[in-house]
Amino acid sequence: MALTAETESRLYRSLRAAAGAAAHLVALGFPTAVAMLARPGSSLFSWHPLLMTLAFSFLMTEALLIFSPETSLLRSFSRKVKVRVHWALQLLALLCALLGLGIITYNKHLNGKAHFVTWHGLMGLLTVLYAGGQCVGGVLLLYPKLMKNWTLAKLKLYHATSGLVGYLLGCASLMLGMCSLWFTTSVTSISWYLAMLCPLITSLVIMNQVSNAYLYRKRSQH
Repeated sequence: MALTAETESRLYRSLRAAAGAAAHLVALGFPTAVAMLARPGSSLFSWHPLLMTLAFSFLMTEALLIFSPETSLLRSFSRKVKVRVHWALQLLALLCALLGLGIITYNKHLNGKAHFVTWHGLMGLLTVLYAGGQCVGGVLLLYPKLMKNWTLAKLKLYHATSGLVGYLLGCASLMLGMCSLWFTTSVTSISWYLAMLCPLITSLVIMNQVSNAYLYRKRSQH
């Protein structure tokens, strides 16, 4: 028997809510697992994986999920509050990423190793620089009068699109990090594949959220 349009819509919203809940769990669970694996404080390097997973798995994911109509933890709050919290989380993510980058750079210096010679290192550097630029771009949304020739709607669209690119770069950097010798030595078999699924799950949820917001904006213009 064919489903009615209302039933299909309800089912779709339920699936999105379930996917969002899974993204929340992964965003918190993955950095927790990495923290247990790295044992922060056991070495200088141990802070690098923790800070990077906090930045790109937890803080950045939660910063974007704030705007989800189904799974936002601040659904009952005004958009202004959501924007401020989004900004705070993104700034914390950038600070964690910068600190993580500084630690791994200094650790390589102490051990006489070359800098940014692996795909993970290059992707990580690009991601952190991109995140910095994205935060600067976010200032334009807080103070749109700085861009007199741009409408607020266009600024929001470009910020959301470039933010998605930055988030995907962060997920790719995390996945490349899981291909490193340190991670593959510590995590093997099915656990490694499950770990690789974590950034993949959150990236799919965020991509769906951004694409739906874009389609909603397009429909509202017609």
